[in-house]
Amino acid sequence: MILALDQGTTSSRAILFNHAGSIVGVAQEEFEQIFPKPGWVEHNPMDIWRSQIATARKVLKDSGIKASEIKAIGITNQRETTVVWDRRTGEPIYNAIVWQDRRTAGACDALKAAGRASLFQEKTGLVLDAYFSGTKVQWILDNQKGARELAKQGHLAFGTIDSWLIWNLTGGKTHVTDPSNASRTLLCNIHTVAWDDELCQILDVPSSLLPDIVPSSAVVAYSDPDLLGASIPIAGIAGDQQAALFGQGCVVPGMVKNTYGTGCFMLMNTGTKPIPSKNNLLTTIAWQIDGKTEYALEGSVFIGGAVVQWLRDGLEFVGESSEIEALAMEVKSSDGVVLVPAFTGLGAPHWDPYARGSIFGLTRGSTKAHIARAALESIAFQVADVIHAMEKDASINLAELRVDGGASANDLLMQFQSDVLQTNVIRPKILETTALGAAFLAGLAVSFWKDIEEVNSYWQVDSTFNPSKRDINMQALISNWERALERTKGWVSE
Repeated sequence: MILALDQGTTSSRAILFNHAGSIVGVAQEEFEQIFPKPGWVEHNPMDIWRSQIATARKVLKDSGIKASEIKAIGITNQRETTVVWDRRTGEPIYNAIVWQDRRTAGACDALKAAGRASLFQEKTGLVLDAYFSGTKVQWILDNQKGARELAKQGHLAFGTIDSWLIWNLTGGKTHVTDPSNASRTLLCNIHTVAWDDELCQILDVPSSLLPDIVPSSAVVAYSDPDLLGASIPIAGIAGDQQAALFGQGCVVPGMVKNTYGTGCFMLMNTGTKPIPSKNNLLTTIAWQIDGKTEYALEGSVFIGGAVVQWLRDGLEFVGESSEIEALAMEVKSSDGVVLVPAFTGLGAPHWDPYARGSIFGLTRGSTKAHIARAALESIAFQVADVIHAMEKDASINLAELRVDGGASANDLLMQFQSDVLQTNVIRPKILETTALGAAFLAGLAVSFWKDIEEVNSYWQVDSTFNPSKRDINMQALISNWERALERTKGWVSE
């Protein structure tokens, strides 16, 4: 078996995969979301670690599998979320600042005003935005009493969640990250696949905090035997979206996947050459295997499935997220209602941290069902905006879209996505492609699987959604979406 640890934004999961790439067992545990101020999002790093090790133990126990039967551990994680901890104690000095957090938007504005945007984009492939880790580390060092002094003394460590988990899994012996995660920090030069001294100086992040960058598929450490009952090779590491790209079999340049999770994340494999974006997308490292670094174009939508969580928890429209499809199907259309879920600003291709969520087109006849339908449609419209930018950057037209993530189980959403894009949307049998990708990377490193060709042979189609021939005035719907989008931009000031 291969054990995949899938540490996400709202929950930690552990999934066991067998040699056929099939799921043998799953354990999942949600943890608290902390919102100290509007636009701020935090996690307790100890909650992340406790929930992740608890799910690993539970999946082994429930499946009757001994730790000695696990060939390797693969780790995949929410990417830009930032933890700074004391190397001496292993204790975090502040809560983890989550990728959704917007508190450093002003710092990014200042860097742009100082003319730094092109330098960062050229070296990191990223736009200057609060989304990424660099300004989050800077904020913690500047705002936590005594942090700068501790950093100078070499006592602090910074890591994205993969680094935090590996540190704890190895009992504080190993401080590493992989290129896919490093490329999300604003501190890594994606061309040299190394930390960049100039960028570290600009953001005032001492290099002593940084983890070593190791391959995405290689034995990089061993777990502490006291944690799970045996010392297991940690052999696969990838940020969640790159792991999903690998798990979806998108190993040929031009192939595209979209993950419908808390946000929506679309990646296009561009091969061994990074393609600079002219349309506000990100150029990122996909993975590094056997010394070969491959790249991807990425578009990130901050609020995807989270809009359904908001309807469930914030407005109490439904008791369970899975009920949203039935509610939306109570009406044939949204009747002109447009919901823009810019709750934490807009991501690609707009990059407006000051946008906020809004609902347009409400009338006395509007119901919960219309709003629910508009919410699902908003996910598809945001994805389409990113795909069109991606097509321009790569100078190709999308042949098909491979989909995964929780919301991809929603048939209404997938059909609408196909209609908006006018292309085939393909859903695989295993939707857990993020964990599957991490498992594949780990399994390849320990020869559990022979090669990438064998790995890809286990990918299977569940459903294909073709553009429908229903009488939909799609252009009118897209036009309404674009009008609503413009009205949400710049809603708040810093």
